[in-house]
Amino acid sequence: MKRSKSQCDLNRCFLCKSCLREWHPALSLHRVNYNVKKGEVIFREGEPVTGVYFVHEGSVKVHKKWGPEKELIIRFAQEGAIVGHRGLGTNLYYPVSGTALENGVVCFIPIDFFEATLKVNHELTYKLMMFFADELQESERKMRNLAHMPVKGRVAQALLTLKEKFGLTDDGFIGLELTRQDLASYAGATYETVFRTINELLGEKAIETRGKDIKIIDENRLLMLTQDVDFSIADTPVPVF
Repeated sequence: MKRSKSQCDLNRCFLCKSCLREWHPALSLHRVNYNVKKGEVIFREGEPVTGVYFVHEGSVKVHKKWGPEKELIIRFAQEGAIVGHRGLGTNLYYPVSGTALENGVVCFIPIDFFEATLKVNHELTYKLMMFFADELQESERKMRNLAHMPVKGRVAQALLTLKEKFGLTDDGFIGLELTRQDLASYAGATYETVFRTINELLGEKAIETRGKDIKIIDENRLLMLTQDVDFSIADTPVPVF
């Protein structure tokens, strides 16, 4: 990554908005902004933790290895969001990777300074604790869905979540251009299965596609698919994320 000349106004991201105004000069002194290219790895699973990142421009996928050649996308981060925080704790190795989905800018905060920031800024510490709690609930929901929800339902849930998170373009498409492989990784399915599922949803006129872009036509149909969860299925191993 190359250092960026772009500087934030210390008012946009999760970190800056939650810190004391008196702490902003310290933030300005310790932060480093980097330009990232589409597909560039920002931090890699298994590497020692050097710090945390905040998305200044663009979007980032947070993903984890799932078998030798597969990955599972855990979440997407937009402007202002924190990434790399899963490396906090006593085992200072990143348990996940972060990769840019488009050209953008990320703000890097060294781990020692970030920990000092948490000790000084109680509002930030509280908000980060609540953020971790929300992430835990979402991880538990995804594990349940991987074990019990059919692939079609998981794809439908993924599309609904992406719509909620990224909104819609002026012509009604989900506001994130995502490859079918990334959609498969987010839904916890194979590329081939997701490809077939997308074709089924097209045939049912539940969605519309334009290249990589997807538009939800029948949201009620997708919602019905997400309710199709069979809890009578015996517990099956699922990845921990």
